[in-house]
Amino acid sequence: MLVFLSVILITLSFAVYFYYKTKQFRTSLPIRKKWYTSMASVALGSFVMFFGINQLLLFHTVVTYIIAGIFVILGLGLIVYNFKAAKHYKQFLAEEARLNK
Repeated sequence: MLVFLSVILITLSFAVYFYYKTKQFRTSLPIRKKWYTSMASVALGSFVMFFGINQLLLFHTVVTYIIAGIFVILGLGLIVYNFKAAKHYKQFLAEEARLNK
């Protein structure tokens, strides 16, 4: 059951990543583009983290624990860093939209 849930979360995070990357390429506003990039990176970080968790659930070897641990830590780092960046850019989105009407 946990493996099935992790596969769903992996698929969902990849779909969100693809959504924000598409939005990033379609916009011409620079701050909005950076915000979409940050949100896409949050989704990519969750993809990496959930993939590491999935590997921990599937295989039980020392090598898997080491590599999956690296994936989980790297994914968490991407999520935290890019969430802070997205929060920073979000405060300028309304002003940018107002200036570029």
